[in-house]
Amino acid sequence: MISLSPVQQKFILHWGEMGTRWGINRTVAQIHALLYIWPDPLNADDIRQTLSVARSNVSNSLKELNGWGLLRTVQKIGDRKDHYQTMDDPWEMFRIVGNERKRREMDPTVAMLAECLEEQKNARKTDLYTEKRLSEMKEFFDSSSACFEKLNSLPTATLRKLSKMGDKLLRLLSI
Repeated sequence: MISLSPVQQKFILHWGEMGTRWGINRTVAQIHALLYIWPDPLNADDIRQTLSVARSNVSNSLKELNGWGLLRTVQKIGDRKDHYQTMDDPWEMFRIVGNERKRREMDPTVAMLAECLEEQKNARKTDLYTEKRLSEMKEFFDSSSACFEKLNSLPTATLRKLSKMGDKLLRLLSI
């Protein structure tokens, strides 16, 4: 079993709490936090013992992290167990999460709005107010999605520089 420092415990507990606020299972987030701060890949038993969670919970959580693209499986010589690690770079990690959230949440909403607008236009009884509101919502999602795609296409180093220029950019835009 791994012995965690008070700081490591604090981070893992907080990340788990934040995970629930982001719509992620607490154990999934805690395992992600443990893998992020631990220097070596860990096997499922190490994770289970360290976090005091059920084996099935660890297994399901690792599958969830793998589904998000946040997990790498590593083999160790002389050990038949799979070991797991997550990404080192938080920028790349959040890029993956952003892409996955866009795919899971924004893209279906854009498709549904397009369907609703098409149905509204083909309806015998037009509802101009609903059509206007749905059009505005679709325009927002289209614009947000395009902005996301442009930012996401930038190299990570450029995103880092851009984030450090935040106040300068805001002043430039407010002219």
